Amino acid sequence: MTGATALTPAPTRIKLVGVCASGKSTLLHILRAAGFDVLPCAQEHSYVPDLWRRLHPPDLLIFLDAQPATVAHRRQTEEPVEAWLAEERVRLAHARAHCDFYLPTDDLTPAEVAAAVLSFLAGAGARRLDDE
Repeated sequence: MTGATALTPAPTRIKLVGVCASGKSTLLHILRAAGFDVLPCAQEHSYVPDLWRRLHPPDLLIFLDAQPATVAHRRQTEEPVEAWLAEERVRLAHARAHCDFYLPTDDLTPAEVAAAVLSFLAGAGARRLDDE
């Protein structure tokens, strides 16, 4: 299905936000493969506090988070990440305050992140692109 009709509602538009290396790209691919209408938002790089809702406002906003040690490990760097990660958190504050689902991914595998988000989406009644 590509759109809503009088009898079938539109698929749920999902937007992903979060700090770098929190698992957004991996989750995006998993959710798209599962048939969801999901968009990334580079809110962590924008000084526009509500960028996440300006273009293609989401029905559900999912926020993935990770601590500095996790981010450094995932980015395979020994360079300090605290300063730029703190700046990302400032840029993400509005999205964090308005998210529908918040998930720290530090101790989770990609499969566990996906399972937690899919469980949330099921509980929220999220509709897939091909739901009729």
